[in-house]
Amino acid sequence: MNFTQWKEAPAVRTVTCTHTDAEKYLVSNVLTPGKEYEVKNETEEFIFVKDNTGKVAGYYKTYFE
Repeated sequence: MNFTQWKEAPAVRTVTCTHTDAEKYLVSNVLTPGKEYEVKNETEEFIFVKDNTGKVAGYYKTYFE
C-alpha cells in the first residue's frame, strides 16, 4: 500500500500503548499509555499508527502490546 493512502485506509488491527518511556525520542506528547490506536501498516521493527495529532507515524513496537 502506498504511504500516501495510509490516513484514509482501514485499520489493519488495533494496539494498546503500554508506555512512553523512550530513551532517545520524545513520544509522550503524541502517544498516551493505555489508549488504543489503529494500526495502518506494520514492519518488523515499526508499527505505523494514527497518533494523538491525527497523523500516521511510525513507532517502535516496544511501545505497544
